[in-house]
Amino acid sequence: MSSQVRIRLLPSARCLFDDPIQVKVAGLKSRQVVTMRARSSDDKGVVFTSSATYRADGNGEIHLDRDPAISGSYTGVEPMGLLWSMRPETLHRRFIKVNSLNPHVVKFSVHEEEEEGRMLAEATNERLLIGDRVSRIPVKQGNIRGVLFIPPGEGCFPAVLDLYTSGGGLSEKRASLLANRGFVVLTIALYGHDDMPTNITEMHLDYFEEAIEFLRNHDKVGSDGVGVISLSKSGDLAASVASYLSGVKAIVWINGHSANTIFPLYYKKKQVLPPLMFDFHKIIPHESGACIIKYGVHDPRTEENKATQIPVEKAEGRFLFVSAEDDLNWDSKGYVDMMVERLKHHGKDNFECICYPGAGHYLEPPYGPYCPSSFHGVVRRTVLWGGEPRIHAAAEVHMWQKIQEFFRANLSCNAAEATAKL
Repeated sequence: MSSQVRIRLLPSARCLFDDPIQVKVAGLKSRQVVTMRARSSDDKGVVFTSSATYRADGNGEIHLDRDPAISGSYTGVEPMGLLWSMRPETLHRRFIKVNSLNPHVVKFSVHEEEEEGRMLAEATNERLLIGDRVSRIPVKQGNIRGVLFIPPGEGCFPAVLDLYTSGGGLSEKRASLLANRGFVVLTIALYGHDDMPTNITEMHLDYFEEAIEFLRNHDKVGSDGVGVISLSKSGDLAASVASYLSGVKAIVWINGHSANTIFPLYYKKKQVLPPLMFDFHKIIPHESGACIIKYGVHDPRTEENKATQIPVEKAEGRFLFVSAEDDLNWDSKGYVDMMVERLKHHGKDNFECICYPGAGHYLEPPYGPYCPSSFHGVVRRTVLWGGEPRIHAAAEVHMWQKIQEFFRANLSCNAAEATAKL
């Protein structure tokens, strides 16, 4: 490596996963053309990489928030491009970061264009999922299996139930990141975690009710109700939780469904919603080796499927519907339209909608690698998720801020109530 060339990561080489950073290179020759690279691995050991070619300015410097990439994994001015454009070295793998104790460690490097890309400088960015003094508490109480995250300080804090699941198991990433921003968050597993059964044939609202009451009774929680955040299949679970259970004040529904899918839904040992099923004959093969499953879900509006529709008009809380127009998992935007139509028909206006043209199915906290395709645990096939990488990455930044604003606006904290729990 060159002793003159250096990479600076500002404001610090150590930051939270969802924080942007400035990447700057100094000590290059005037107008020198170099390649910037990023490399990391996920919790499964899959390696992710990206690269982009830049030309230094007259002072031998490159600022990623100012200078355009000439070629590579992306082009143009993209300050965080090396992060969101990382791709797996193994085809059709999704970036898996489920344990909040494992930071996302990214190696940035700068290389000469000649001499087989000799490395000139390297710097390490440690992107933390859990901030300093945020408490991480495994929960095994009653039927609940999950992890509770509590921000530092005396409280009171607004409470959120995170239904982000990884194959039914547990994913801590989104929950811990929300806790860094001032929310008490409980993320729970649905199946396949700890002593829970690996395979299930039905879902029970009683489980979510128990989790909601756990949050509401916690002495660090000051909100009079809880928020619920979801993604994909857990979107219909979140809508059902809000429609059938009390104490839910704010619901973030991300690329979910307007009907109950896959599993029949029970409450108090009685089935409340039958499942909307999937037609495997409508899967479309793709030249990439993956397939498109968007058109495989049955239509919930047909007479034989109407009973699967979630009665969202019963919900007392407020909805934030987030959909991606290029979602190839299913028609998220269309399902939002169905729920909005149903709410309006019942005289309800307790919702707001955000739609992202050009974004795909996996809308997550920002600055992780974009996922174009991976294995789908339900259909047991590798599928395309949709989205244009640059647009999808920008949507995640906007959505993440909007989610926090939505919860803060709709989960008011009552200090007197929190004190009464102590």
